Amino acid sequence: MEATTPTLQTPPLFSGQRDTNQAQKTAALSSDFETFLKMLTVQMENQDPLNPVDSADYAVQLATFSSVEQQVRTNDLLSSLAATMASGGVESLGHWVGMDVRAGNEGYFDGSDIELIAPDRKDADQRILVVRDETGGITTQENIAASGTDFSWDGNFANGVEAPHGTYTFSVESFNNGTLLATESVQAYNRVREAVIEDGEAMLILKGGNSVAPSDVAALRSPD
Repeated sequence: MEATTPTLQTPPLFSGQRDTNQAQKTAALSSDFETFLKMLTVQMENQDPLNPVDSADYAVQLATFSSVEQQVRTNDLLSSLAATMASGGVESLGHWVGMDVRAGNEGYFDGSDIELIAPDRKDADQRILVVRDETGGITTQENIAASGTDFSWDGNFANGVEAPHGTYTFSVESFNNGTLLATESVQAYNRVREAVIEDGEAMLILKGGNSVAPSDVAALRSPD
């Protein structure tokens, strides 16, 4: 499947705020420079004519201010680039909205099956899916195929009662001749609801409200 990234304009939230901050910093820098020149002029007018300040000292002061000014402008540029990259991150993730991503072992149950991916252990003759609720308590355990990676949870408990809607975590216990070999996390697919900026980082908001960084996504696919 080929995915295309839409070309969007920078959201007003970022561009407007960035322009306002930049204008304020530029005005402050200009004011500081004028103050510096006034102080330097006063210093020159009130110096001892018999012992004038060496011109090299003035050059050092001017160079120092110029260095500070350059650093301020550099910081402004970096801040502007960071904001642009952040907003661009949201734009580039726009086509992920409505897709299913596989990341972490949490899945949101809303009445539909949750698609899961488990590690495949060739040495296991039995595997048990362990489902935990948001408190960490085990809600159900069920046997799954001894081999393979793809399976799903239908949201039903062992007694056939449907689980309450909410977020569940998944793991699988692998056995051989009754001996526990390993307990491993199972990755779940969740629908992407939106892409946002959180603390300067692009994040994906999933069905149920959980968030995940794009870098933590192991797979992306179209919903069935």
